[in-house]
Amino acid sequence: MASKNKLRRYQSVDAMVRELKPSYPVMCFRPDRCADVVRQFTSRFPGKVMYAVKCNPHPIMLSAIYGAGVRSFDTASLGEIALINELFDDVSCYFNHPVKGRAAIESAVRVYGIRDFVVDHPAELEKLGAIAGADAAVQVRLRTPSGVATFDLSAKFGAEPALAVELLQSVAAQGKRPALSFHVGSQCVVPKAYATALEIVADVIDKSGVTPAYINVGGGFPACGMEQAPPPLDDYFDEIRETSERFGFSGKIPLICEPGRAIVARAASLVVQVHLRKDDRLYLNDGIFGCLSELLYGGIIPPMRPVRMGKSHATELQPFTLFGPTCDSSDVAPSQFALPADMAEGDWIEVCDIGAYSNALQTGFNGFHTDAFVEIHPELG
Repeated sequence: MASKNKLRRYQSVDAMVRELKPSYPVMCFRPDRCADVVRQFTSRFPGKVMYAVKCNPHPIMLSAIYGAGVRSFDTASLGEIALINELFDDVSCYFNHPVKGRAAIESAVRVYGIRDFVVDHPAELEKLGAIAGADAAVQVRLRTPSGVATFDLSAKFGAEPALAVELLQSVAAQGKRPALSFHVGSQCVVPKAYATALEIVADVIDKSGVTPAYINVGGGFPACGMEQAPPPLDDYFDEIRETSERFGFSGKIPLICEPGRAIVARAASLVVQVHLRKDDRLYLNDGIFGCLSELLYGGIIPPMRPVRMGKSHATELQPFTLFGPTCDSSDVAPSQFALPADMAEGDWIEVCDIGAYSNALQTGFNGFHTDAFVEIHPELG
């Protein structure tokens, strides 16, 4: 049997299953899909594009994103900064976590030369004031209205407009480069949310009297292919462009975005195996504590398809409850999935479009951990 840790390339998922017949879960990366979305962003977004590393930090994904032209990365920890700098030479990292340890800031500046940071509170700005140099850019992160995205990222971070005005003025008073940022939430389904956030940005700029070095509109751009059908990405780009023109940002204040989910979601799938069937219950070798946590925490409903070698599946479908491999009773998908009625032990299921927050969030709980990764290249003969 092939080693689980040896990277292989296959023309299709079915070809991989035929060769490996894996009893372990296998993450299947599609670098071409990742690169295609990157090119859509770089050609259509009215500013600079950087990738949010937290979404999927696997080197296969990062290399595909780099290969498609991205040279800036949204990093939230010293570990992510180190990862990017170990992989690539000609890149820049933005330390875009609003709460950072002093030691992490010091190492980021001293070891990696980081010059871009985020704050949303005076105490965090005080940390930077003593460590980061005068050439550092400090983004003041704004709180934005919730209710437009699957994951609300303003519940934990973001300054109210009045505080943002004060922070922006304080950054300028320190002699650093002031900037503004926001995040409308992950898997945002309302393009107008970016216009609303930019209206808040315009008000903060007006009241502070400070022109930011750049405006970071964050991530939140949705991935297509899920049960939920969001508007096309061009609708978001158009909303950002038109609002920026309306407030006079275009040509005056550079824009940055930091997509994650939109770039990698459709660029990976997970192949799991049925280890036991109990009536309408299927027990799989990966689950909520592994690469499928978003089924529970985000209500994500990814497409699934059965894979069986040697004979076809029944055409009749029935709803199944999917259980993960751990001994914890909460390791179960919150909704049922329609699969062939004759699903049985040994069958495989491809869980599609889960490149975002899948392998990045797995825990290794109970000794179960997905460490088999392959690439899918349809052009292979």
